[in-house]
Amino acid sequence: MSTNTETGEIQQAPVAAFLASHLNGRTDEELSAQFHTLLDAVRTHGKKGSLTITIVVEPPANGVDSAPLPIGVESAVKAPRPTPVKSLYFLDDEGLPVREDPRQMAIEFRTAPTTNTFKDA
Repeated sequence: MSTNTETGEIQQAPVAAFLASHLNGRTDEELSAQFHTLLDAVRTHGKKGSLTITIVVEPPANGVDSAPLPIGVESAVKAPRPTPVKSLYFLDDEGLPVREDPRQMAIEFRTAPTTNTFKDA
């Protein structure tokens, strides 16, 4: 941030320009890739997601005013994921999950006899 001595107007550096030039453009490329991954996941799953960008600024080394400021950019993507498939279970007398309802009476099935003769209509 600097102040124009003639007008007294405060001039600020655009954040987008900083992100585009940080680490010679690598940060911009990484953020763009994460953003498009997020867009694909939202389109695929129909749920919302987010991309959080954090700019971390540390004080100068040894508290020297003219020392450079370490600045880093961190990001986190919360992309939607598919809803896990569920299956239904019953609890048996011992409290264990089972696929068959333990209260339901079992019906014995047998295979019907096969024949090669057909009735004429």
